[in-house]
Amino acid sequence: MRCVIARFPFDLTKSEVEHSMSGITPEPVVGVAVTIDHRVYPVMQVGEVITRQNRRDFTTGEMRRALTRLGFTCHDAPPARPAQDVRADEGALGW
Repeated sequence: MRCVIARFPFDLTKSEVEHSMSGITPEPVVGVAVTIDHRVYPVMQVGEVITRQNRRDFTTGEMRRALTRLGFTCHDAPPARPAQDVRADEGALGW
């Protein structure tokens, strides 16, 4: 499928993207994520790997549209939980 990312045309297939991402360790997800082979990657990491461009050259929206058109599931990252600093000697109210 032809996708235009950062004004450059790419002929991508789902299997090529899966093959490119095999063996790549997912970075921590902040923002939009994509599920590839049961692993969750930031879309910007995937874009950098498959286009070999700097992440500043394309947008999250471009990558989300391209990956969705290829058949991948894109989703927003779950909100980060705030760290709880509860000490064993404190009561339930934190006093």
